[in-house]
Amino acid sequence: MGLYAATIFLSAFLLFQVQPIIARSILPWFGGSSAVWSTCMLFFQVALLLGYAYAHWLQGRFRARQQALGHTAALAASLAALPILPSPAWKPTGPGNPSLAILGLLAVTVGLPYLLLSTTTPLLQAWYARAHRGGLPYRLYALSNLASMLALLTYPVLVEPYLTTRMQAQTWSASYAVFVLLCAATAWSALRGRAEECAAADPRPGNDGTEPAAGLRFLWMALAACASVLLLAVTTFLTQDVAAVPFLWILPLSVYLLSFILCFEAPQSYTRIVWLPLLAPALAAMAYLSWSGGEKLRIVPTIAVFVVGLFTCCMVCHGELARLKPHPRHLTAFYLMVALGGALGGVFVGLVAPNLFNAYYELPLGLGLCAVLAVWMLMRHAPEFARRAPAGARTVVAAALAGYLVFLGVVVRDNLHGYRTVARNFYGQLRVEDEGDPGDETACRKLLHGVINHGQQMRYEPYRRMPVSYFCPSSGIGRAMAWRRNGVPTRVGILGLGCGTLAAYGRPGDTFRFYEINPLVPRLAQTEFTYLRDTPAHTEVVLGDGRLALEREASQQFDLLVMDAFSGDSVPVHLITREAFRTYFRHLRPSGILAVNISNKYLDLRPVMERAAAHFGKLALLYEFTPGDEDELCFACSWVLLVDPSVYPALGPKLREGKVLRGDGRFRMWTDDYSNLYRLLK
Repeated sequence: MGLYAATIFLSAFLLFQVQPIIARSILPWFGGSSAVWSTCMLFFQVALLLGYAYAHWLQGRFRARQQALGHTAALAASLAALPILPSPAWKPTGPGNPSLAILGLLAVTVGLPYLLLSTTTPLLQAWYARAHRGGLPYRLYALSNLASMLALLTYPVLVEPYLTTRMQAQTWSASYAVFVLLCAATAWSALRGRAEECAAADPRPGNDGTEPAAGLRFLWMALAACASVLLLAVTTFLTQDVAAVPFLWILPLSVYLLSFILCFEAPQSYTRIVWLPLLAPALAAMAYLSWSGGEKLRIVPTIAVFVVGLFTCCMVCHGELARLKPHPRHLTAFYLMVALGGALGGVFVGLVAPNLFNAYYELPLGLGLCAVLAVWMLMRHAPEFARRAPAGARTVVAAALAGYLVFLGVVVRDNLHGYRTVARNFYGQLRVEDEGDPGDETACRKLLHGVINHGQQMRYEPYRRMPVSYFCPSSGIGRAMAWRRNGVPTRVGILGLGCGTLAAYGRPGDTFRFYEINPLVPRLAQTEFTYLRDTPAHTEVVLGDGRLALEREASQQFDLLVMDAFSGDSVPVHLITREAFRTYFRHLRPSGILAVNISNKYLDLRPVMERAAAHFGKLALLYEFTPGDEDELCFACSWVLLVDPSVYPALGPKLREGKVLRGDGRFRMWTDDYSNLYRLLK
């Protein structure tokens, strides 16, 4: 048992550790969007399905010695993929949906090792069941999920802060080589076991050794798909519509894995009489809070409700899976259907929904599916209820389900109500909202990405051409714009278009060159807002990741370069590394200014700015602006301007009011190979 447990534990740990490692490596190439993580998760779910299919095929078609030989050969071949370092040739060269490119990169870089890691849990459980009469192979499944959760929780606190990305990949590759040796030893050790039937017969469907019916297989798949959809949908809702908090995605995935551990390691932890009644308020609360509008809710209670609600839903889905698990003879078929359900959920949320829907419909659809499955299990697979409940009770349950599904339809309708337009793609959902009456001085039009305001324009005519929100004249960027000499054309580069607010500073003869990764943003900026049309300056919009575009271009000789690109509420890490700053300074004139928007609720980016300035021999000037209580046009914001020390005396009094950032040298400079968000949490 020790050899089986060690092999399965290491395989599951590496399986979940490689996900953040490889995603962290390629994140700078694809805009730093959270969608990169979602696409990686989709790949890993599909690869897990293929691994389970391989285990089912190997177990069902070949004798024990042939299985050991074939699997050992595959393990040896997978060593050729090490180390798992993605090739720079995969960097995108233009705009567009990068989903297919990410999937191809992952397949080439880590596909075979991940595939073989994913086969380990079902394959070794089947070998253990074959060799040990009376063994408990399903407990090994719980062990694998425990290892997965530990890998997930340890990466951001023990791995990422101390190892560069390259070192992470090399350490993982060395650990994988150890796994190959362990797995090969387990394969040949299994041949020495007793080839006896295991586990006493169980009266439940599929547990007597007979072939599970097609309906039962479909139910396995549906339960797994429901949990997968809810995991991804709740994660998206929390990180986009409630709070763009770093690492918030860990909570949903942790409770998802915890439910697997409890249901398969301690089946008694799931009892229908407890969890099915708890499911009703959980589903109702999540539906109600999503209907109320995430941006209008208190953050901590909302996160708590959704995390607890997701755990309840996953306990029901995975608890029912554990109750319906078949005789170990059909173990690999069971895991294959579970993996198929998880992959279908990932494909739906990761590929289908962003290209088919204009808004986040996944959450209400997942909640509805969970309610339908719960009622189905109650009616068809809970004998106590089916026998004893009067017809009236069954009617009440059916009516409650129908009412709940109708309410979810209302949720979908109302969440789109009141917006001028709602659009969605790989980079997330964008909404344009009008607030106030056009004749009111405070009336405005907003561009929203989740709960984050990515720019707004006043609708009151005297204010319509004014720079507002984070870009007011008293802000750091406003002061930099005022520093330009009258009558001298200025060349300005801007990473991040938003609704085009900075174009309000344009003058005749000026050139404003915007870099924008999301193709939806220029369309909305040109059709829903008027900054780009109203400015007397010449404007250019370059589609694609700003840093990658600048790397490909000859020096633009900007007088002012503005870094205002955000993914949600956070600056993408790859835009504030040493390599990124080197690119920015290459495009600036010697007397030019680099302005970086570091406004953030959760992260203090000042040390990153100070280290970058010190490395390149620049001064980092901090401008923190807080508007007055009666100021309806401006937002609190923090800007850092990086300038050459020789330029500082000529900046003028307004710019010299900035606080010079100074550090003690203990903060480690961020590079493409190293960053540590935990040290910057406020």
